[in-house]
Amino acid sequence: MITKISGRLLALREESLTLGVDSFEYEVLIPEFARRQLQLELNREISLHTIQYLEGNPMQGRMTPRLIGFLSETEREFFELFCSVDGVGVKKALRAMVRPVKEVATSIEEQDAKALSGLPGIGPATAERIIAKLRRKVPKFALMVARAEVDAEITSDVISETFEVLRGLGHSESDARRLIDTALSAKKKYKDVQALLQAIYQQSHG
Repeated sequence: MITKISGRLLALREESLTLGVDSFEYEVLIPEFARRQLQLELNREISLHTIQYLEGNPMQGRMTPRLIGFLSETEREFFELFCSVDGVGVKKALRAMVRPVKEVATSIEEQDAKALSGLPGIGPATAERIIAKLRRKVPKFALMVARAEVDAEITSDVISETFEVLRGLGHSESDARRLIDTALSAKKKYKDVQALLQAIYQQSHG
């Protein structure tokens, strides 16, 4: 099982990329939101967190191994969750994921079936199934912060742990996320949960 691959980005196409690793070239499928993140990385070394699956019809004995790549483990984890919904699957999920993970997760958490059914290949019935199955599993993904938005020293673990603390203190999911987003927008460095919580309470009582 290939879970991570690093190499030089040789080509970037609409639905896939070519990665040069030593004397090998690998084709890796990518969703649209990941393709946009990679547009400025051509001919540079990149690392992708991957899912490996077999495509084809087992009855005909023709199965092709495929790799799907993401820029973070969290994005890969969300994609696997998304695929697990009845009627979605890998191919439909690849086509549907045109928006960043944080946006899709927020739509699920807020039960916004209209936004979800606007994704390619996801109709109203599938959108309702996605909400029913994933609503309680997506809060940590809705907290994801794009790498460009925030200092890399803030890890997603600090953000998700802070979210859990705020929930434990009685804040609703949307309120907790709003407080965290506001604190992060200050572009300061929060080395741990305590520092982030302190900033949140200073701003809410300021």
